[in-house]
Amino acid sequence: MAGRNGRTVRDLRRGNRTAVLQRLYFDGPLSRFELGPATGLSSGSVSNVVAELISDGLVEEAGSVDSDGGRPRILLRVAPGSGHMIGVDVGETRVRIGLFDLTLTELARAEHPLEQQRYEVDGIVGHVRDGIAEVLSGAGIGPERLLGVGIGVPGIVERVPQLGSVVHGQTIGWDAVPLERLLREGSELPESVPYFIDNGARTLGQAEMWFGAGRGAGNAVVVLFGSGVGACLVSPDVDHGRAVEWGHLTVRVRGRRCRCGALGCLEAYAGAESLLARWFEAGGTAPEGADEETALAVMLAGAYPADGGEADPVALAVLEETAEYVGAGLSDLINLFQPERILIGGWAGLQLGTRFLPAVRRYAAAYALRHPAQKVAVELGRLGPDAVTVGAAILPLADFFAHGGRRPDPVPARRTAPAQRVPR
Repeated sequence: MAGRNGRTVRDLRRGNRTAVLQRLYFDGPLSRFELGPATGLSSGSVSNVVAELISDGLVEEAGSVDSDGGRPRILLRVAPGSGHMIGVDVGETRVRIGLFDLTLTELARAEHPLEQQRYEVDGIVGHVRDGIAEVLSGAGIGPERLLGVGIGVPGIVERVPQLGSVVHGQTIGWDAVPLERLLREGSELPESVPYFIDNGARTLGQAEMWFGAGRGAGNAVVVLFGSGVGACLVSPDVDHGRAVEWGHLTVRVRGRRCRCGALGCLEAYAGAESLLARWFEAGGTAPEGADEETALAVMLAGAYPADGGEADPVALAVLEETAEYVGAGLSDLINLFQPERILIGGWAGLQLGTRFLPAVRRYAAAYALRHPAQKVAVELGRLGPDAVTVGAAILPLADFFAHGGRRPDPVPARRTAPAQRVPR
């Protein structure tokens, strides 16, 4: 029976379960007494919901604390082993796969380096399938125990009836690739295990907003700085988070050709691939056969020698120019969205690190409008190189919470779970 607002009793119960699970997840262990004001539910509703969640194996006791003159209060927490998720990062240099319990403790991982033709579709599909099998076998977890598989990919992800998630990755040569369908074909996972495929910058943003430097922010932009660049916007107006193709803003008319084919994109100047290309063009060198991560490390060592020796002026000049382009690109985000925080992550962003950050801040402030620039903090992300994998694993977890801790019936062409902000 539906009320005047269209919500049924089932909807209310699901919402109550979600509220209790999320509070225990982010703030637990908590007692039943503490859950009341934390969730806004009555003591009777809290007792009923907790009893259901304990019966379902989702919540367990976690000791007790003394109360004021009464009996000790039993503490409750989310049971770690009551669910498992897989997170996959389809990155520029490797496919990284992690298996996590319900509290996002990593139980197993696999890494598959990408060689030549690194974004060949069949190869990526094979790496993801093999990695899923490896982590399940390594942890001794049956596939039927999975809440889902989250996958972060480069490009725009679209949900198409009968096909599921389709990836448009212009910079990597993917034109409407039906990735979800390809992963389903020949997969050993049951049909009941959903795939949640989304842009890698959005999964990075998901992780930083839940557990990293974005926690507690009302609005933020999380930047992924790898071979290319991307960003995820989270704000009150875009509550579920949205990937934005920040790397393809035009920063120089008739400038360098970007790997997307256009001229003058930010990614043609700010991504690690273009940064290194400009360094090589100016005379920089890296060991033969070095991948991007190794080459960038060599460049940084030359620009900032650990022994206090003379810095490589070519490497310094390219890095300063890159900092200006990144700062100018961030100024666009500041002017458009006026975020509280901008967080820089991704393997290249983390390698460039604190030495690069002061120049980026300086240029962002110089190019942005003064008022929003004074209010934004530009920081590094806190979750390290695994943030995209963790964020991908959060996608099925967020969906599980949205359903009140109940596994929904599988449906064709499943929608990706919303990238919820941390509840406050």
